[in-house]
Amino acid sequence: MPKRTRIYTRTGDDGTTGLVGGRRIEKNAIRIEAYGTVDELSSAIGVARAALPPVRDASARSLRLDAWLAWTQDVLFNLGSELATMAGDRWDGMPLIGADEVAALERAIDEAEPDLTPLDTFVLPGGSPAGAHLHLARTICRRSERRLLTLRNADEGVSIQALHYLNRLSDALFVWSRWINDELGEPEHTWNPATEPPKSNA
Repeated sequence: MPKRTRIYTRTGDDGTTGLVGGRRIEKNAIRIEAYGTVDELSSAIGVARAALPPVRDASARSLRLDAWLAWTQDVLFNLGSELATMAGDRWDGMPLIGADEVAALERAIDEAEPDLTPLDTFVLPGGSPAGAHLHLARTICRRSERRLLTLRNADEGVSIQALHYLNRLSDALFVWSRWINDELGEPEHTWNPATEPPKSNA
């Protein structure tokens, strides 16, 4: 029978947390902020996946999108582990973000874009629940990218490929939000620079 592991350890009660390899740093350090935001991004993607049509009702496109999002969550966990490990504590065979992951996202974008109407204005977040959640994930991804850039400027051990990956992922999340909204027949809210408030009902 597996041994039960306690969720709480009390070791972080002093405001520190442990990195992979055993080093302890303060919980508000930029490294923690960086991989914590990656975790937040994965959570937002999980909510978007939960908002997709159930498998029994899902179209081929919806199932394809879910497969891409599942892969993305796995890659983001690898990225979080990479950021939680100082360069000197990494081991042979440790999953690291590289050019292959960036190329895969580019392939995903190229796969989805032919199904979409070309844009001549800005698309604002909304549409279906899944599409709206993917827009939210996109904004978290951009924040994650900013946090990672700050960390990289302070630590040469942070890979430029990880930064490339997040930059490309934000593009993919935008395209995926449009892709699922199109599939579900949900109109996109496009920016109207001359917008006016709704007319009075009186």
